[in-house]
Amino acid sequence: MERLPDSIDIGTRVFDSERHEIGRVDGLKYPENATAPDIEPATVDAADTPEDNTIIGAMAEAFGREDIPEPLRSQLLRDGYIHLDARGLFAHDRYILPEQIARVDADGIQLNVTRDALIKRPN
Repeated sequence: MERLPDSIDIGTRVFDSERHEIGRVDGLKYPENATAPDIEPATVDAADTPEDNTIIGAMAEAFGREDIPEPLRSQLLRDGYIHLDARGLFAHDRYILPEQIARVDADGIQLNVTRDALIKRPN
């Protein structure tokens, strides 16, 4: 998919390309240009502070103070993402990009990749 579907809710089940349930949606962030796709979103720079009420501040709050390397940070901000609360005792939470979503239906989100292809959330 080119953009995150509007029909995704917190708690929605997520399945990988092999139809294994790999977790649930814990959070999501639509890109800053979701309502006006012709507008180029801003880039992320080092000025992200938690009290900042801009998209940079929202990203800092969403990611905490985790070290998300560039250009990944900019891609997540530009394209939007789903934060996956992964299943399993030692499972890492992950980020799902719009292009990794095959479809959304009544059962949940079906991905076109396996869990290993998803971006791991830094510890």
